Amino acid sequence: MTVDLTAIQESLSERKLDGWLFYDFRGSDPLAYSILGLPRDVFHSRRWFYFIPSQGSPTKIVHAIESGALDLLPGKKEIYLPWPQLHQALKSLLADKRTIAMQYSPSNDIPYISRVDAGTIELLRLFGITVVTSADLVQLFEATMSDAQYASHVYAADAIAHICHEAFEEIGRRIRSGSPATEWEIQQFLAQRFESEGLVTDHLPIVAVDAHSADPHFAPSPIDSPTIGPNQTVLIDLWAKRREADAIYADITRVAYTGNDVPEEYIRVFHIVRDARDAAISAVEQAVSSRRTVTGAEIDDACRAVIQKAGFGDFFIHRTGHSIHQSTHGNGANIDNLETQDTRTLIPRTIFSIEPGIYLPGKFGIRSEINVYLSAQEAIVTGPARQTEVYRISTT
Repeated sequence: MTVDLTAIQESLSERKLDGWLFYDFRGSDPLAYSILGLPRDVFHSRRWFYFIPSQGSPTKIVHAIESGALDLLPGKKEIYLPWPQLHQALKSLLADKRTIAMQYSPSNDIPYISRVDAGTIELLRLFGITVVTSADLVQLFEATMSDAQYASHVYAADAIAHICHEAFEEIGRRIRSGSPATEWEIQQFLAQRFESEGLVTDHLPIVAVDAHSADPHFAPSPIDSPTIGPNQTVLIDLWAKRREADAIYADITRVAYTGNDVPEEYIRVFHIVRDARDAAISAVEQAVSSRRTVTGAEIDDACRAVIQKAGFGDFFIHRTGHSIHQSTHGNGANIDNLETQDTRTLIPRTIFSIEPGIYLPGKFGIRSEINVYLSAQEAIVTGPARQTEVYRISTT
């Protein structure tokens, strides 16, 4: 990957910004490496800066010990040794600039973007520079995708939904055979199916039964893993992508019950979660169809309001959704006004999850997760049909 200077400079001009200043100290800004196309396996021990102006050639500022740190990037090079030289180089570089973007988030509202330390921001302000957040720029260059990448996501979404259904069938088969599987064994079953379908994942799936499902980030263990028997709630959360360059993840959660007589409380809570999920989807669809900009925070509010109205607000303990890209959690807007106030606009060619949940400690948890792709014209729920009722796993 190489840095797309033309696209970046066009975006800077559209936003009336004088430039975008990248800064790193000992790997402090992984976003910079990704956006600029720098290798991530090379460690730099000294500060470097890379400035892309809205017009003209970029400038690199590097330390004498690591003067070749940014040689892969275009632009003129300035080398500093003592710290006053660094300050002077920055001051001269930005002398005719007023407003620049950096990986900075006011009040640290979006910590995923907040990579520049306060001292560096203070230094630039001493030079008369106004630093604004690069959050929307980062999203544009880190969260959007090509048609081929979108196709890879669709493949993964269909595949993992099918694999999840197979896992529910395997649970039923094992119960009926008199040799019920453990949570960990079903997790391994899922991992083997990923392998056979050409999928990879950064972490193994979640398989959680009864009270374990009330922990949103529960992880099965080969040690002391309970068996899955009749009359139990089962939550499976799985995410994966194709084993190919630039592939995009899919990430879903489904819930089931081992038996036909699903407890009324479980059904009721599932319906609340399902309705909250659908309210969020509708809010996105309405915004896109009316060509109205909408933020991740707004969609979180729309989803959360359904669960709060039902009296379970205190048990919905995570954001509504997250950006999805080449990593499970991407660098685009999250559907979040709980953990953070994500005021980034949802933009075309991005994918995010919508995954409300209600978690009742000591009893069970329910999460329903789907993925949404935004095109310029519509919001598309990817993968097979969304879950509308609790899956019943036959045990007899």
